[in-house]
Amino acid sequence: MTRPVKAAVFGTGSWGTAFAMVLADAGCDVTLWGRRPEVAEAVNSSRENPGYLPGVALPERITATTDAAQAARGAQFTVLAVPSQTLRTNLAAWAPLLAPDTVLVSLMKGVELGSAMRMSEVIEDVTKVGQERIAVVTGPNLAREIAARQPAAAVVACGDEAVATRLQSACHTPYFRPYTNTDVVGCELGGAVKNVIGLAVGIADGMGLGDNTKGSLITRGLAETTRLGLAMGADPLTFSGLAGLGDLVATCSSPLSRNHTFGINLGKGMTLEETIAVTKQTAEGVKSCESVADLAARHGVEMPITATVVDIVHHGKPPLVALKELMSRSAKPERR
Repeated sequence: MTRPVKAAVFGTGSWGTAFAMVLADAGCDVTLWGRRPEVAEAVNSSRENPGYLPGVALPERITATTDAAQAARGAQFTVLAVPSQTLRTNLAAWAPLLAPDTVLVSLMKGVELGSAMRMSEVIEDVTKVGQERIAVVTGPNLAREIAARQPAAAVVACGDEAVATRLQSACHTPYFRPYTNTDVVGCELGGAVKNVIGLAVGIADGMGLGDNTKGSLITRGLAETTRLGLAMGADPLTFSGLAGLGDLVATCSSPLSRNHTFGINLGKGMTLEETIAVTKQTAEGVKSCESVADLAARHGVEMPITATVVDIVHHGKPPLVALKELMSRSAKPERR
């Protein structure tokens, strides 16, 4: 009899916990690592993560621990689901504990501040494993809907297609349909930049602007993402798929989106500090907008919506002033 695939998920936030559910429902034995003992105890005793997914019954195949070595031991897939700006520090501590030949899977959608590295690049830099052992899961995957087992699709990206196919099999359920892709660069950029555009659309919503504005921001935001992707060697078709357009639409339209909600509060006139205070979970775009802008500058790519979000979020520019400046830019052909 074939033994079940063993997976470790590092991070007990909404998406880490939801993806642990997907893996368990697909037949994997999953160990969920978290730093707080009370969360691990709740998962093991009441089959629930009350802080992030209250009321959701977790499968019996999931166990939780605060012991990183225990979680990592024997895992064929090691899933990383921590805030992107904390990955380097956390992974440096976990790297010596990782099972030999484990595939490292990133659920994170961000770009590292300072280095402007994508998450797979940070993983490679810290662990020194080859790109054929690093994979990315991305797409329109709002955690609460996945946890409710509502139908969703995703992209499993890895430079080694055989590894992507293995991971695809490990997380394929009746409600979660993963597709493979070898364009890791494009998939990661789609996931990171959509958070920034989600902030922009949220700000527009908070200002009381209409669907024409939001449709324009989504479309031009996708154009910005594609321009950056092309400059970095990504496949342009990736951005019309689940990792690009699919994720962007979900983030910009759903009240479950942290970045969209964060942007709404800014658009209503709340300060950055006030918005952070009322936000319980990490909105990746708040920090990643700066690192995405840095990445664009390094590649000589113009990203005006991203620059506008940086001005509003980090430079205190009033949204109305920023909007007027964005709209007064010189006219140009659409495909440029």
